[in-house]
Amino acid sequence: MYKELLWIFTQLPDDYIVLDTETSGLPDENGPPDIVTLGITVVRYRKIGASVEFKIRPQKPISAEAQSIHGITNEQAGDFDSFNSQWNRIADYLKDQLIVIHNASFDWPILLDHVARYDLSLPPIQGVFCSQKAVIPWAQAANLPCSHRGPSLDALTKALGVEDLRAKIGGTHGAAIDSQQTALVVEVMRGSGSML
Repeated sequence: MYKELLWIFTQLPDDYIVLDTETSGLPDENGPPDIVTLGITVVRYRKIGASVEFKIRPQKPISAEAQSIHGITNEQAGDFDSFNSQWNRIADYLKDQLIVIHNASFDWPILLDHVARYDLSLPPIQGVFCSQKAVIPWAQAANLPCSHRGPSLDALTKALGVEDLRAKIGGTHGAAIDSQQTALVVEVMRGSGSML
């Protein structure tokens, strides 16, 4: 129902990447949180391909709330490599791509903060597409619970009957698995929007 409200998803290119982060917490008076993991899933010809997860040593301590979401402790993160030492590999994935992020208003500014903080350069990209914002009209028409940002990835997974990848690992969030979940949801919404 309301498939016409998913039309925007039919306009996505056949090739794109999906990006997700897990962080040290939420933005606060000290600025954005640090990235602890950054996951990328590659979509080619509308088929979900490889995923990669970069484990990043944060400069800020990981809050107890964030640890309860992604399960990564400060001790574990202390052994991860720095963001700047991994940037070239991350940038290779981003270069010339449309970047789909479920909660782009959270993840993208944090990524840009890290790029600026380490005096790095963002490669040329096609743009950033926020799947959470793009699906708001459909979600509201379908009476899905929505915050001001839009419906959660969990709510969309359930409403669309998409396989819940996190359920297989005890429900823990992770940047790679959440980027995979977003890719699954986006492709189902693309398919639904195409069936007009």
